[in-house]
Amino acid sequence: MGAVVVSGAKLMCPFGTAPGTLNATSQVTTLGCSKPVATITDIALGSNITPFGMCCSLANPQVAAATAAALGVLTPQPCSMVPIGPWQAAKPTTLVGGKPVLTQEATLMCGMGMGSISIISPGQMKIVTD
Repeated sequence: MGAVVVSGAKLMCPFGTAPGTLNATSQVTTLGCSKPVATITDIALGSNITPFGMCCSLANPQVAAATAAALGVLTPQPCSMVPIGPWQAAKPTTLVGGKPVLTQEATLMCGMGMGSISIISPGQMKIVTD
């Protein structure tokens, strides 16, 4: 399977202008490369995921309103990601603290801009699930 994701992992939204960073807070006892291992429940904007800069998705009501006010010129707005459910794990059988561990193949849908958030760097390169 893929690399286990830990705090400090880099994330990307296709409609964001900058990468985000993951902060694992769902559990703090299991470490990977001296960093907390993330689970599929680490999804909150701000506490778990830093914003992706500016959102460029017209599915985001704030971007759509600003673009309409600018007479159709795309007007990005600050990222206000709204996760739809937990991360969709590639292999949810490996557990940490009773929760599926987050691996690099997982994705998370954003309800605000309808982007599929992906993990571009797991934060470590040594621990891999079977």
